[in-house]
Amino acid sequence: MRILITGASGLLGINLAMDASKKHEVYGIVNSQPLKNPPFNCIVADLLAEDAYKEIFDRVRPDWVIHCAALASLEECDQDPAFAELMNTILPGEIASVTRGRARMLHISTDAVFDGNLGNYTEDDEPNPVTVYGKTKLNGEWAAIEADPDVLITRVNLFGWSLKGKRSLAEWFFYNLQAGKPVKGFTDVNFCPILANDLSGILIEMLKNKLSGVYHVVGSETVSKYQFGKTLAETCQLDGNLLSPVSVNDFGLKVVRGNNLSLNIGKLTADLHKVVPGFSTGLKQFATLYQQGYPQDLRKMVDNSVRDINPYRNGG
Repeated sequence: MRILITGASGLLGINLAMDASKKHEVYGIVNSQPLKNPPFNCIVADLLAEDAYKEIFDRVRPDWVIHCAALASLEECDQDPAFAELMNTILPGEIASVTRGRARMLHISTDAVFDGNLGNYTEDDEPNPVTVYGKTKLNGEWAAIEADPDVLITRVNLFGWSLKGKRSLAEWFFYNLQAGKPVKGFTDVNFCPILANDLSGILIEMLKNKLSGVYHVVGSETVSKYQFGKTLAETCQLDGNLLSPVSVNDFGLKVVRGNNLSLNIGKLTADLHKVVPGFSTGLKQFATLYQQGYPQDLRKMVDNSVRDINPYRNGG
């Protein structure tokens, strides 16, 4: 299959492009972070430029399009809601309108479309985002579906290794604990993270099975961010005593997070007929990847001669 991935230098985009390129012909679109010698075809473009995506699509002629590009920082979305709307709402609709009837499209969304008051949300539960990020991502789902009723929407929460080592909670815990720095973890914020590499395989399998509609695609275990950090420390043989429990309400965050964004994956497991790994299994692979030099290999693809104007623009 020929796969076109937007936001290919972001956390999900780079891992997805790396994994998919082992068996498929992959074209990855990047903007602010050009890559050096990636194992896939790299296209440098600003997706917000007029007709940029259409021209790339017509040139590549992909079988599948996986739209990862987004403004993913809650704080940046709050500071610049107009840009968040362009990236997270308008762009998905435009991509879906070009792709419709010509390729299968998978659009990456987020657990932040829910308010986090209840947890264990199913696809039938009514979304109620409380952040600019969540609101623009939910509107992006609707825009994509309106433009292409056959689009596949996946709500995710992930961790893993990124190009610069600064994109996931796991990396933040890992590098701070490795440096002997004390860190804090929220005891009252629960989520269902999945390793980016595990998520990548599931997304490809969903496309192969021609799934469409909205799916929750997260890990099979719910965990607090504090316990996630403790498990990471144990798995990676780091000093877990450096990690202190704290309430999210006492941390002074400018943007409020939902307390329980756990998602129910019953629909996914039923339709794929498979067991989805949880965060604990993912952390073991996360540690193995480090031992194998995977994050170091990712760093080698970063072109430091290019100034990274906005690290969140276009998912990377």
